[in-house]
Amino acid sequence: MPEPLIVPTPTTLTGELPDGLLAAFAGYEDALAHNDLTALDAFFAPGENTLRGDATGLLVGHDAISGFRGARTGTVARGIRALHVRVIDPGHALILSVNAPDAGGAGLVTQLWSRSAAGAWQVEVAQVAAPPAAINPTVWRLVGTPLVAAPDDASDALAGETIAVKDLYDIAGFTVGAGNPVYLREAVPATDTAPAVAALLGAGASVRGIAQTDEFAYSIAGDNEHYGTPPNVRVPGALPGGSSSGPAAAVALGQAGIGLATDTAGSIRVPASYQGLWGLRSTHGAVDRSGLLPLAPSFDTVGWLTRTAGVLRAAAAASLDPSRQISAAQVDAPARFAVSRALLFAADDDVQDVFVAGLDRLTRAGLLPAPDLVDVGDLAEALRIFRTVQAIEAWRANGEWVRTHPGALGTAVASRFEAASRIDPTHEAEARTALAAARARLDAVLDGRILLLPSASSTAPSRHANPAEIDATRTNTLTLTCLAGIGGYPALSVPGFEVPLSKTQGAPVGLCLMGRRHTDLALIDIGAELAAGMQE
Repeated sequence: MPEPLIVPTPTTLTGELPDGLLAAFAGYEDALAHNDLTALDAFFAPGENTLRGDATGLLVGHDAISGFRGARTGTVARGIRALHVRVIDPGHALILSVNAPDAGGAGLVTQLWSRSAAGAWQVEVAQVAAPPAAINPTVWRLVGTPLVAAPDDASDALAGETIAVKDLYDIAGFTVGAGNPVYLREAVPATDTAPAVAALLGAGASVRGIAQTDEFAYSIAGDNEHYGTPPNVRVPGALPGGSSSGPAAAVALGQAGIGLATDTAGSIRVPASYQGLWGLRSTHGAVDRSGLLPLAPSFDTVGWLTRTAGVLRAAAAASLDPSRQISAAQVDAPARFAVSRALLFAADDDVQDVFVAGLDRLTRAGLLPAPDLVDVGDLAEALRIFRTVQAIEAWRANGEWVRTHPGALGTAVASRFEAASRIDPTHEAEARTALAAARARLDAVLDGRILLLPSASSTAPSRHANPAEIDATRTNTLTLTCLAGIGGYPALSVPGFEVPLSKTQGAPVGLCLMGRRHTDLALIDIGAELAAGMQE
């Protein structure tokens, strides 16, 4: 049975708050959570003038509303994210509440409350805007009910969970589109299912559909010029983050429980940070990448996006070889942590502020030992090395197709491939030698510690930001995210921090935990403990 709802203090309030109004609102929400029909009837004003509307239509009169409520099978579990109160007069008030369903997404409810002759507060008018359920082509390329069911001999580790598969993975009988309609038209159906998809199916999950990606996964913005930009449910009007934009949006909207994604340079961690999700980039090579369209194989990794730590752990455990995993108990006890000033300064000022304040709060609560201060080296040089090797491999993997399809790519991705085509192959040996040296240096500096850093350099940028701003954000974020690629490390984005955008709205920022290779599951366990502390 749901716990009694905790109603937040009004984010905005106009007029003096009438006695008993918030208590009545809390009682109504609690009755809704318990599907207490008698209590709900009492909270709606009697008579033929009471109104309740939603996307399916308008109910007029208390009896009609009561009949609708009695016919439904139950209610959606949800919390209240924000509350806005406009006092009209001592007997009337307008309440706008933003709710967060447990299944994902966000809803908005507008209610006109009035005080009855007996002094009780009741709802006269209610307008309910639930999270959108329609299939959004910016999020999905193909959807089924399900598209692929779990096999009969599947385990129950992920029973009931649904997967949004990034449009890079082979699924038997279906084509890979790589975020580009020309590539999709020429693709042929796969004959086998990629092991990363099969692992989740074998654990009992079903494939909900194939979700959109930034073209060839060569972006971290989430703005596909061909299919459009998926929504960011946490920051309306902002970019969702890429290149795993479709799986991330599907999970945040509650249309899938697991986003099967990839992370080469931050393509899981960035959308997780922008949308307040859990996201894990696995240890490089820890999950079989067969049947996955490559971008840069030296850095490409399989990973997952979820709304909860528990589902993320179950998905990761179903996909990773347990014999190679270093458990939380095997990690130094207590775990050792590290931070880098240079990495922190690569982030925007507001991200720096919430990151420092959040770590301080966790340290004072005894949940986080004081981190060691480490020098991770020349970040500009690390990013140069990473980008050079990434570009060389991206052109090697996809350059022939790009060269023979002029004009097929969106502007930003086309410019990256064009730059990649101009890298002198003679520079590859130098870049790979420098990459190995940078990796060895990181291993020595971190020495088994868990590096703490922001998952992205900023909150989600506006969709209307100019290209120069987006490019600057990309460079700053890659400065943070490329280290996991260089080291082949697992990196976990934990939701919990929030940058205030105004008095009434905040934007999520992820806390990234980057650990030694094959500590994937341990990072989730440690991250879950820290996340619990962030919410206290």
